[in-house]
Amino acid sequence: MPGGDPRDHIPDVRDGLTRAERIILHTLHQLERERGGRSVPTAMLYGYVVERLDIGPDEFQDILTRLVGRRVP
Repeated sequence: MPGGDPRDHIPDVRDGLTRAERIILHTLHQLERERGGRSVPTAMLYGYVVERLDIGPDEFQDILTRLVGRRVP
């Protein structure tokens, strides 16, 4: 398991999302609202996520890929 708090990677019983996945989705939602519904660049999302979560770019990309179902360029 990568660095950070091990609890970041345990799925929640309510919806199966890990803490890391929930933070990424919540941050994405906030940024989309701030941008008036426009798409959020991956680098921008990562910048905001690392303020709340100890996560490397590769792990972030892996989680994002799982959430959207395809590799983000």
